[in-house]
Amino acid sequence: MQKKVFQLLVDNTSGVLSRISGLFSRRGYNIESITAGVTADPRFTRITIVTSGDDIILDQIEKQVSKLVDVKDIKELKPENSVYRELAMVKVRADATLRQGVIAVADIFRAKIIDCSAESVMVELTGNQDKIDAFLNLLNGYEILELARTGIAALGRGTDNITYL
Repeated sequence: MQKKVFQLLVDNTSGVLSRISGLFSRRGYNIESITAGVTADPRFTRITIVTSGDDIILDQIEKQVSKLVDVKDIKELKPENSVYRELAMVKVRADATLRQGVIAVADIFRAKIIDCSAESVMVELTGNQDKIDAFLNLLNGYEILELARTGIAALGRGTDNITYL
């Protein structure tokens, strides 16, 4: 099993995300992460999908998604030619005695403290999946009250392979 990151440019219409995820569901393919957002051109949405499978399954996914009417372009974003980022927000139980320890861990990872109360600290961290996983591992001794992760957003490096619609 291997992972692939696909970037789709699709029409910005209602139901497009449902149709794409429905294709995955009907075929029994797994979506590990999916993010979507409007592009600089409001007619189009960029969707980043992280999926896994063997080579045959991943090739089938790419071919079947490209056949959907709303899909204008699909390409694989390879790690060596792309930039991947994910956002994580972590709320940690930390009273006055524990707060400095959480802040110290956040500083190591260049994370931001975005909320602080008498009983908790909320931290925002942006980076690749490995960085976020390493941050969460260092918080093992603390009680994580809530965790939200966005999934991968990605773009290819440079000006090659830009799709103009």
